[in-house]
Amino acid sequence: MSDFPKFVEFREEGPREGFQIEKTIYPIEQRAELIDLLSEAGLKRIMVGSFVSPKYVPQMADTAELFNRIKRSPGVEYSAMWLNEKGFLNALAAKDAHINPMLLYYTSDAFCRRNNNCTMVEMAARQASWVKLYKQHGYGVETVGITTAFGCNFQGEIALSQVLDVVRELMRLCEENEIPVPTVNIADTMGWANPEAVKRMIDGLRGLLPETQIGMHFHDTRGLGIANLYAALEMGIDLFDSAIGGLGGCPFGGFGNTGAAGNIATEDSVFMCHEIGIETGLDLDKLIVAAARAEEIIGRQLMSRVLHSGGLNRFRTHL
Repeated sequence: MSDFPKFVEFREEGPREGFQIEKTIYPIEQRAELIDLLSEAGLKRIMVGSFVSPKYVPQMADTAELFNRIKRSPGVEYSAMWLNEKGFLNALAAKDAHINPMLLYYTSDAFCRRNNNCTMVEMAARQASWVKLYKQHGYGVETVGITTAFGCNFQGEIALSQVLDVVRELMRLCEENEIPVPTVNIADTMGWANPEAVKRMIDGLRGLLPETQIGMHFHDTRGLGIANLYAALEMGIDLFDSAIGGLGGCPFGGFGNTGAAGNIATEDSVFMCHEIGIETGLDLDKLIVAAARAEEIIGRQLMSRVLHSGGLNRFRTHL
């Protein structure tokens, strides 16, 4: 029997993950406009960009300036991603950037080498210094991300036991530093998940962390994104990452310029939640407007369904 949550929060990843995978570097004015449209739709947490190496991700080189350009709406957290201590310090220096102190673990050594230029063991060891750095600046830890939690294009299947071993390592780190275990965000970075694997993952995590919030970051790479979202909803998960229009994808995921689908589309995900009676606090019509603008900026048809079909309310009101 389903245990749907009454309310679900979506964290918007489009301005970051959506644009960092593109070969084109889009004008900052257009990206700021898109973020403003997302704010108007009711999203409370928007990932503006990344503080990462401009050598490897030149699309994010102007993230600090982007924080200067956006129009802030009350109650909205505008945050950024970083992959090392320098990136965190750059985020601190950005204008009114919301700091979401995070830890980052990998389940695939091959992907870690491509994404972070180190081994997964080295990256895990760095997390202790991240905790100390956060404490020095008056922060705790809000979130931990676990990447390629279901599978990796370079390394193959990732067993649930591997993910749980990472979680145990996280638990040890938190105990040693006398901090609570933060929200655990499970990422299907390359689209290997399926609904049954999602349910097994959530069951396994709850066996170790019964009181900890679990979030999910799904990609629609192989068409199962919304099915995976539904499976997680059935398990009571109430926190998801998504991207307007279905933008996104990992630039180091091995897809090249193949047109592979990105993250689950925010508007598709919200539409499904509303249809099955789950509140999101988001305006679907305004999300569709934002998705249409994202498609105009990118210059090609995006993968979103609801962007192109619209919701059902306009039809229902005329019946």
